Amino acid sequence: MASHSNSKDKKNYLYSILKEKLITCVYPPGTLLNELQLAQEYNVSRTPVREAISRLENDGYLKILPKKGIYVTDISITDVLQIFQARIELEPVALRLAAPYLDDDEIRMFKGRLNDDSLSLADSLRLDTAMHLFIIEHCGNRYIIDIMHKVFDDNTRIVIASKQNQVKIHNAKKEHLQILDSLLAKDDIERTEQLMRAHLETCKRASLDYFYSFDFTYSVPENAQYKKELSRLAAE
Repeated sequence: MASHSNSKDKKNYLYSILKEKLITCVYPPGTLLNELQLAQEYNVSRTPVREAISRLENDGYLKILPKKGIYVTDISITDVLQIFQARIELEPVALRLAAPYLDDDEIRMFKGRLNDDSLSLADSLRLDTAMHLFIIEHCGNRYIIDIMHKVFDDNTRIVIASKQNQVKIHNAKKEHLQILDSLLAKDDIERTEQLMRAHLETCKRASLDYFYSFDFTYSVPENAQYKKELSRLAAE
Protein backbone atom coordinates (compact mmCIF):
# COMPACT_ATOMS: atom_id res chain seq x y z
CA MET A 1 0.00 0.00 0.00
CA ALA A 2 2.89 2.34 0.89
CA SER A 3 4.59 1.50 -2.42
CA HIS A 4 1.45 2.43 -4.36
CA SER A 5 1.25 5.72 -2.44
CA ASN A 6 4.92 6.50 -3.20
CA SER A 7 4.37 5.79 -6.88
CA LYS A 8 1.37 8.13 -6.95
CA ASP A 9 3.34 10.84 -5.12
CA LYS A 10 6.18 10.58 -7.66
CA LYS A 11 3.74 10.86 -10.57
CA ASN A 12 2.07 13.91 -9.04
CA TYR A 13 5.44 15.49 -8.24
CA LEU A 14 6.71 14.98 -11.80
CA TYR A 15 3.50 16.41 -13.24
CA SER A 16 3.73 19.44 -10.91
CA ILE A 17 7.39 20.18 -11.64
CA LEU A 18 6.94 19.85 -15.42
CA LYS A 19 3.83 22.04 -15.29
CA GLU A 20 5.69 24.71 -13.31
CA LYS A 21 8.53 24.69 -15.87
CA LEU A 22 6.04 25.04 -18.73
CA ILE A 23 4.18 27.91 -17.03
CA THR A 24 7.43 29.75 -16.21
CA CYS A 25 8.83 29.02 -19.69
CA VAL A 26 11.86 27.05 -18.58
CA TYR A 27 10.54 24.98 -21.47
CA PRO A 28 9.51 27.83 -23.81
CA PRO A 29 6.66 27.63 -26.35
CA GLY A 30 7.86 25.96 -29.55
CA THR A 31 10.38 23.72 -27.79
CA LEU A 32 10.60 20.02 -28.64
CA LEU A 33 10.97 17.73 -25.61
CA ASN A 34 12.03 14.09 -25.56
CA GLU A 35 10.48 11.43 -23.32
CA LEU A 36 13.76 9.60 -22.72
CA GLN A 37 15.66 12.80 -21.91
CA LEU A 38 12.97 13.82 -19.41
CA ALA A 39 13.14 10.39 -17.76
CA GLN A 40 16.92 10.73 -17.43
CA GLU A 41 16.72 14.35 -16.23
CA TYR A 42 14.31 13.48 -13.40
CA ASN A 43 15.77 10.02 -12.72
CA VAL A 44 12.49 8.17 -13.26
CA SER A 45 11.24 5.47 -15.61
CA ARG A 46 9.46 6.47 -18.81
CA THR A 47 6.04 5.41 -17.46
CA PRO A 48 5.54 8.37 -15.06
CA VAL A 49 6.95 10.71 -17.73
CA ARG A 50 4.40 9.38 -20.22
CA GLU A 51 1.56 9.84 -17.71
CA ALA A 52 2.66 13.40 -16.83
CA ILE A 53 2.92 14.28 -20.52
CA SER A 54 -0.59 12.93 -21.14
CA ARG A 55 -1.98 15.10 -18.34
CA LEU A 56 -0.10 18.16 -19.59
CA GLU A 57 -1.40 17.55 -23.11
CA ASN A 58 -4.92 17.59 -21.66
CA ASP A 59 -4.02 20.88 -19.92
CA GLY A 60 -3.06 22.34 -23.31
CA TYR A 61 0.66 22.87 -22.59
CA LEU A 62 2.02 20.02 -24.71
CA LYS A 63 1.19 18.29 -27.99
CA ILE A 64 2.52 14.84 -28.83
CA LEU A 65 3.84 14.75 -32.40
CA PRO A 66 4.27 11.15 -33.65
CA LYS A 67 7.89 10.37 -34.63
CA LYS A 68 8.98 13.92 -33.76
CA GLY A 69 8.66 14.39 -30.02
CA ILE A 70 6.69 16.38 -27.50
CA TYR A 71 5.92 19.91 -28.66
CA VAL A 72 5.47 22.77 -26.16
CA THR A 73 2.39 24.55 -27.49
CA ASP A 74 2.59 28.03 -28.95
CA ILE A 75 0.86 31.11 -27.56
CA SER A 76 -1.36 33.20 -29.80
CA ILE A 77 -3.04 36.57 -29.55
CA THR A 78 -6.28 34.60 -29.46
CA ASP A 79 -5.11 33.11 -26.14
CA VAL A 80 -4.71 36.64 -24.77
CA LEU A 81 -8.23 37.57 -25.91
CA GLN A 82 -9.78 34.46 -24.38
CA ILE A 83 -7.91 34.84 -21.08
CA PHE A 84 -9.09 38.41 -20.67
CA GLN A 85 -12.60 37.49 -21.74
CA ALA A 86 -12.68 34.92 -18.92
CA ARG A 87 -11.18 37.37 -16.43
CA ILE A 88 -13.51 40.26 -17.33
CA GLU A 89 -16.60 38.01 -17.09
CA LEU A 90 -15.67 36.04 -13.96
CA GLU A 91 -13.49 38.21 -11.72
CA PRO A 92 -16.15 40.85 -10.95
CA VAL A 93 -18.53 37.99 -10.02
CA ALA A 94 -15.86 36.43 -7.78
CA LEU A 95 -15.24 39.85 -6.22
CA ARG A 96 -18.94 40.32 -5.43
CA LEU A 97 -19.13 36.87 -3.81
CA ALA A 98 -15.85 37.28 -1.90
CA ALA A 99 -16.20 40.84 -0.60
CA PRO A 100 -18.05 39.98 2.68
CA TYR A 101 -15.38 37.38 3.59
CA LEU A 102 -12.16 39.30 2.86
CA ASP A 103 -10.03 40.02 5.91
CA ASP A 104 -9.20 43.72 6.31
CA ASP A 105 -5.73 42.96 7.72
CA GLU A 106 -4.89 40.88 4.64
CA ILE A 107 -6.14 43.68 2.39
CA ARG A 108 -3.86 46.12 4.25
CA MET A 109 -0.97 43.65 3.87
CA PHE A 110 -1.44 43.70 0.09
CA LYS A 111 -1.58 47.51 0.16
CA GLY A 112 1.71 47.61 2.05
CA ARG A 113 3.41 45.26 -0.39
CA LEU A 114 2.09 47.18 -3.39
CA ASN A 115 3.65 50.35 -1.96
CA ASP A 116 7.09 48.71 -1.81
CA ASP A 117 8.97 50.43 -4.64
CA SER A 118 11.91 48.01 -4.34
CA LEU A 119 9.97 45.08 -5.83
CA SER A 120 11.49 43.51 -8.93
CA LEU A 121 9.30 43.06 -12.03
CA ALA A 122 9.15 39.30 -11.35
CA ASP A 123 8.04 39.93 -7.74
CA SER A 124 5.49 42.48 -8.96
CA LEU A 125 4.02 39.85 -11.30
CA ARG A 126 3.78 37.34 -8.43
CA LEU A 127 2.18 39.98 -6.19
CA ASP A 128 -0.32 40.91 -8.90
CA THR A 129 -1.37 37.27 -9.28
CA ALA A 130 -1.47 36.71 -5.51
CA MET A 131 -3.74 39.72 -4.97
CA HIS A 132 -6.24 38.63 -7.60
CA LEU A 133 -6.26 35.01 -6.36
CA PHE A 134 -6.66 36.21 -2.75
CA ILE A 135 -9.98 37.73 -3.79
CA ILE A 136 -11.03 34.83 -6.01
CA GLU A 137 -10.26 32.15 -3.39
CA HIS A 138 -12.71 33.77 -0.96
CA CYS A 139 -15.64 33.64 -3.39
CA GLY A 140 -16.89 30.30 -2.05
CA ASN A 141 -17.47 28.78 -5.50
CA ARG A 142 -14.97 25.99 -6.20
CA TYR A 143 -15.79 25.93 -9.91
CA ILE A 144 -14.90 29.60 -10.34
CA ILE A 145 -11.77 29.08 -8.21
CA ASP A 146 -10.60 26.09 -10.30
CA ILE A 147 -11.26 27.89 -13.59
CA MET A 148 -9.45 31.02 -12.46
CA HIS A 149 -6.38 29.12 -11.25
CA LYS A 150 -6.06 27.67 -14.77
CA VAL A 151 -6.59 31.13 -16.28
CA PHE A 152 -3.85 32.64 -14.10
CA ASP A 153 -1.44 29.80 -14.91
CA ASP A 154 -1.91 30.57 -18.60
CA ASN A 155 -1.76 34.32 -17.96
CA THR A 156 1.62 33.91 -16.21
CA ARG A 157 2.94 31.81 -19.11
CA ILE A 158 1.92 34.46 -21.64
CA VAL A 159 3.52 37.29 -19.66
CA ILE A 160 6.81 35.41 -19.24
CA ALA A 161 6.92 34.00 -22.79
CA SER A 162 6.34 37.42 -24.34
CA LYS A 163 8.95 39.06 -22.05
CA GLN A 164 6.26 41.43 -20.74
CA ASN A 165 7.66 40.73 -17.26
CA GLN A 166 10.88 42.44 -18.35
CA VAL A 167 9.33 45.72 -19.46
CA LYS A 168 6.80 47.97 -17.76
CA ILE A 169 3.99 47.77 -20.28
CA HIS A 170 1.38 48.79 -17.70
CA ASN A 171 1.80 49.87 -14.10
CA ALA A 172 -1.31 48.53 -12.38
CA LYS A 173 -0.32 49.64 -8.87
CA LYS A 174 -2.72 52.60 -8.78
CA GLU A 175 -5.65 50.46 -9.99
CA HIS A 176 -4.88 47.70 -7.49
CA LEU A 177 -4.78 50.22 -4.65
CA GLN A 178 -8.11 51.71 -5.75
CA ILE A 179 -9.72 48.25 -5.65
CA LEU A 180 -8.25 47.47 -2.21
CA ASP A 181 -9.23 50.91 -0.83
CA SER A 182 -12.78 50.39 -2.11
CA LEU A 183 -12.94 47.01 -0.34
CA LEU A 184 -11.64 48.51 2.92
CA ALA A 185 -14.13 51.38 2.70
CA LYS A 186 -16.97 48.88 2.23
CA ASP A 187 -18.11 50.81 -0.83
CA ASP A 188 -21.16 49.78 -2.77
CA ILE A 189 -20.00 46.53 -4.38
CA GLU A 190 -21.01 47.78 -7.83
CA ARG A 191 -18.38 50.55 -7.58
CA THR A 192 -15.70 48.01 -6.61
CA GLU A 193 -16.75 45.73 -9.46
CA GLN A 194 -16.49 48.67 -11.88
CA LEU A 195 -12.95 49.36 -10.65
CA MET A 196 -12.01 45.71 -11.20
CA ARG A 197 -13.56 45.62 -14.66
CA ALA A 198 -11.85 48.88 -15.69
CA HIS A 199 -8.51 47.53 -14.42
CA LEU A 200 -8.88 44.33 -16.45
CA GLU A 201 -9.88 46.22 -19.60
CA THR A 202 -6.75 48.40 -19.25
CA CYS A 203 -4.55 45.32 -18.76
CA LYS A 204 -6.11 43.68 -21.81
CA ARG A 205 -5.48 46.74 -23.97
CA ALA A 206 -1.86 47.01 -22.75
CA SER A 207 -1.18 43.32 -23.41
CA LEU A 208 -2.64 43.44 -26.91
CA ASP A 209 -0.74 46.63 -27.71
CA TYR A 210 2.46 44.88 -26.65
CA PHE A 211 1.80 41.87 -28.87
CA TYR A 212 0.88 44.02 -31.87
CA SER A 213 3.96 46.22 -31.43
CA PHE A 214 6.20 43.17 -31.78
CA ASP A 215 4.26 41.70 -34.71
CA PHE A 216 3.44 38.68 -32.57
CA THR A 217 2.36 35.67 -34.63
CA TYR A 218 -1.22 34.65 -33.97
CA SER A 219 -3.92 32.44 -35.30
CA VAL A 220 -7.59 33.31 -35.36
CA PRO A 221 -10.11 30.55 -34.57
CA GLU A 222 -13.15 29.99 -36.70
CA ASN A 223 -15.31 31.58 -33.99
CA ALA A 224 -16.49 34.83 -35.61
CA GLN A 225 -16.61 36.54 -32.22
CA TYR A 226 -12.80 36.57 -31.98
CA LYS A 227 -12.32 37.61 -35.61
CA LYS A 228 -14.62 40.56 -34.95
CA GLU A 229 -12.76 41.48 -31.75
CA LEU A 230 -9.37 41.39 -33.49
CA SER A 231 -10.68 43.57 -36.33
CA ARG A 232 -12.10 46.09 -33.85
CA LEU A 233 -8.83 46.27 -31.88
CA ALA A 234 -6.74 46.63 -35.03
CA ALA A 235 -8.92 49.56 -36.14
CA GLU A 236 -8.57 51.47 -32.84
